[in-house]
Amino acid sequence: MRHWFDDRHFKSLLKNSSYLVVSKAISGVAALATLAFAGRSLGVVMFGILILITSYAKAASGLSKFQSWQLIVRYGGQVMVPGEADEFKASTGFAFALDVVSGFGGMILAILLLPLLGGLFGITDQYLLAAMVYCTLLPTMSAATPVGVLRALDRFDLLSWQGTTYPIARAILAGIAWWVDAPFDAFVAIWYVTDLGGDLYLWFLAWRELRRRKLLQGIRPTLKPDKLPGAWRFAIHVNLTSSLTAAWGPIARLVVGGLIGPAAAGIYRIAASLADSAQKPADLLGKAYYPEVVRMDLKSKKPWKLMVRGTVLATAAGVVGLLVLLVAGRPLIDALFGSEFLPAYPVLLLLMAVPLLAMISFPLVPMLYALDRPAAPLNARLAATVLYFAIVAPLSWRFGVTGAAAAFVIGNAAMVAALAIQVTLEYRRVRAR
Repeated sequence: MRHWFDDRHFKSLLKNSSYLVVSKAISGVAALATLAFAGRSLGVVMFGILILITSYAKAASGLSKFQSWQLIVRYGGQVMVPGEADEFKASTGFAFALDVVSGFGGMILAILLLPLLGGLFGITDQYLLAAMVYCTLLPTMSAATPVGVLRALDRFDLLSWQGTTYPIARAILAGIAWWVDAPFDAFVAIWYVTDLGGDLYLWFLAWRELRRRKLLQGIRPTLKPDKLPGAWRFAIHVNLTSSLTAAWGPIARLVVGGLIGPAAAGIYRIAASLADSAQKPADLLGKAYYPEVVRMDLKSKKPWKLMVRGTVLATAAGVVGLLVLLVAGRPLIDALFGSEFLPAYPVLLLLMAVPLLAMISFPLVPMLYALDRPAAPLNARLAATVLYFAIVAPLSWRFGVTGAAAAFVIGNAAMVAALAIQVTLEYRRVRAR
């Protein structure tokens, strides 16, 4: 394995992902502390309602917003090469326009639909106003354009720094709220203020970096990307894929709340948060892998070797996390959240299969995007989502939260299998040339 480190792309992947790993490790600890303070202060039912309110806004954002950072990386990834900034500026302007339109449109639609849908997801009339106010975050939530700018400019260090600020602030504020026995509304306000502050700070970092590199001039918001062939097709496929991805996070929590109640949503959130911690190495490598692979010649062996090496690295790091959760999961839940949340442990054991799947599959979607096959991840995600929604209700009614977790694992396994088949076919096609 020593010769792997002679590959500059592999070293770049390690460097950029290490920034994100440090950030996510710190933010992960802060997030667990935040959930622990909120869970102990509010109790399992009110904690579940808090999760449902925030999940509704995140689901609305996931369904409405374009993952426009992928456009910037896809079309503007060569910005680091002298004289190759035109496509970067065009893609940044297009991404910004998409963010503005989808953000405000999603906010209006989410607020209008909330009185009709809230009850289905366990958000009762008493909490509709709080949920509506939280939806006003949608224009800045999941700020994609600044993420794309910083990734294309290879400023993963700034992304790392920003990624630690708002989780730490939220944990401190949640600790104070727990200490003074603050009411439910105070926790909603803490989530709101820290989400907004984190997003605005990210926009500021991107703007400052563009100004420093003298790239601001020439960036014009537009929905007519004439200089970017196939940009709308790519954007639509990525948007549909990200919309379906929302079904596996916030929408899954809303479904659990609607099928078996807010308390179940709270239990599911705790288990999912712990399971996600083992998945972080794969997620972070995937974010660093995509900008790296778009700069490579996909007809050569190098990007495919990088994919294999990254998979080995992610699996090695993730397995350690899984073993820690297996041994310490139950006492950790008891210590952080209290015995009221111990039913989350068997759910956690099931959900631990998802990080394992993520470790072996993290390069698949970025590789398909780099190969200009945006429809392939969409088709895989669509098939898996249909399967998930077909089985989640009967399994939840029969086995409770454990059944909902089992449906989540089955859906993820189906998606990974579909992605692996498509990447294998693409590899054979490209290498045959």
